[in-house]
This record gives sequence, C-alpha cells and structure tokens, in this order.
Amino acid sequence: MNPRQKQRLGIIGGIAVLVIGAIALMLFALTDNIDLFYTPSEVVDGKQGQKPQVGQRLRIGGMVVPGTVDRDVQTLDVEFDLVDTGAPVTVRYHGILPDLFREGQGIVATGVLISPTVIEAHEVLAKHDEEYMPPELAEKMKGIRHEKPDNAYPAASGDKT
Repeated sequence: MNPRQKQRLGIIGGIAVLVIGAIALMLFALTDNIDLFYTPSEVVDGKQGQKPQVGQRLRIGGMVVPGTVDRDVQTLDVEFDLVDTGAPVTVRYHGILPDLFREGQGIVATGVLISPTVIEAHEVLAKHDEEYMPPELAEKMKGIRHEKPDNAYPAASGDKT
C-alpha cells in the first residue's frame, strides 16, 4: 500500500469514527425525551417483562373508570382512575381537562410515574371519535365494554325528552 492510499484510508476511518460518535451522542440524548406508551395493566404488570420505573416519563391510554373522577373545588386538581383489562392506575392532573373528557371514555395522558400505580400527568387528551382507539389499547380492550354512567349526557334546558 502506497502512502497516498494510507492517507485516504486514515481520512475515511476518521470520518467513520466521527459519524458513529455523533450518532451515539444523538441516541443517548434522545433517551431522556422518549415517552413510551403503556396501558394501565402494562404499568402494573410490566411490558415484555419490564415494569416502568418510578420517575419515568410515559404515556398511558385507557378508559376513565366511571365514578372515580375527583375534582378539587378550590383548585384545578383532578384525580381519576384508568383501566383497560386489568388493575386500574390513578392519574393526577392539575389543569383544565379537555371538553370531551367524560367518565367511561378513552383518554391518553402524558406524565411521570410517581409511584407504581400513580401517574402525575402534565397533559390529558380525550379522543374525539367513539370508534378510534390507539392500536395497542384496542388489542387489549377486545371484548371488554365499559358502560357510561346514566348522567353522562345531561339533557340541556329546554329539551323535551
């Protein structure tokens, strides 16, 4: 191998090392910003044999258990339970809930796991279509039906029913 070929090989090797290093740094930096999607039973039982750890950011999707919505009259704090096919998980949220938020309806919450079954949410999204559900949740919920409470849709004043 002549000196010119050695020089080219060294330059190519150096570029390859720099590219690999840059990719490794980007992947390391992104691990803190990834919000993994879990269902309530996956939070309690684990996903592929691994439970989320306290302090981990995550997204959770499930059905709001009727009768569990607890609103603080003095503040905007709300606490409710989510369920899919297993044990419920409690979600705490401070803020104004979406207009479409109802008991017995599917929601997706983004937040931090503060105990094995409690999530402190910083965002709550309510689905706008009765038929749509995230694919992961739809698979878990096959055959399960959560009934809406009788007073989910109070009659508007002036309606004749």
